Amino acid sequence: MLHYSPIIQSLQLNLNYQVDVLRLDLLHQEISGNKWFKLKHNLEKAVAENHKLIITFGGAFSNHIAATAAACKLFNIKCVGIIRGEEQNNPTLEQAKQNGMQLHFVSREFYSQKNEIAFKNYLTEKFGAHYLIPEGGNNVEGVLGCMEIAATNFTNDTNYVGENSWQTYDYIFCACGTGTTFAGILASAKPNQTVIGISVLKGEHKLPQETENLLQEIFPERNLKVFGNEAVEKNNIENSCITNNYCFSGYAKFDKALIDFKNEFEREQKIPLDYVYTNKLFFAAFDLMKQHKLKPHSKILIVHSGGLQGNKGFEERYHLKPTR
Repeated sequence: MLHYSPIIQSLQLNLNYQVDVLRLDLLHQEISGNKWFKLKHNLEKAVAENHKLIITFGGAFSNHIAATAAACKLFNIKCVGIIRGEEQNNPTLEQAKQNGMQLHFVSREFYSQKNEIAFKNYLTEKFGAHYLIPEGGNNVEGVLGCMEIAATNFTNDTNYVGENSWQTYDYIFCACGTGTTFAGILASAKPNQTVIGISVLKGEHKLPQETENLLQEIFPERNLKVFGNEAVEKNNIENSCITNNYCFSGYAKFDKALIDFKNEFEREQKIPLDYVYTNKLFFAAFDLMKQHKLKPHSKILIVHSGGLQGNKGFEERYHLKPTR
């Protein structure tokens, strides 16, 4: 088991806010960021139910695939990764294989059917009995694990932030792929806190409703609401929401402005970002602050969800120079 000792880093900004970063990227070299929280209860349940095999899903550069392989190695349980798209090799997949994961590539069309009964039957026929973890750890166990992100007092290398300090933040920002981390954080938040999820996906923007549905399934008595883009398009953000206004045309998409932001942020703040999730997260948070969409003098927490393992493969794929 990993020991979670939250680390907060304050940013030095010329803005009318106190901005802190929760450095989940420092949790573990391979199971970094939010991945451990989404996997923890799933793996514990698999072991308790005496499963010998874990199967999960992801793309060729998936942080979830890399983290699941490392976590299964830690738990001494076999694992299979169902990989979307044509067979290939890259630093992410190589790392997963080194940690013992068997990779099985399927077409994008077939992969899109992964939640259907026929696909699940296919997995059982091919691999036998197993415990299935959804893509991104997006299930009840994943949400319950992400609630633990806020369960421990925060400390800092230079000072103690304070007992129950999570409750002192007015706004909490996180990146969203499946919405699991957002759901866990929102379920942990106090009524006076606003949680803002920055989706890296374009599509039809179904994530707010899907996340709200999952929360209603887990906590039917709490009436937790998740708003969409309309919440950030108002003069002031008043409701917890997930927006894809900062998706930069979709998953793993980017432009010069986003790369320039990454270069400048890393140079000034000495915090590494990944290209797909946290770069868009910090870009969005900074933009919303500059637009004065948040209450003046607010205390803001940005959750750094890791994902740095994917940078090498991303830079090779798009012929980018490392930014640090």
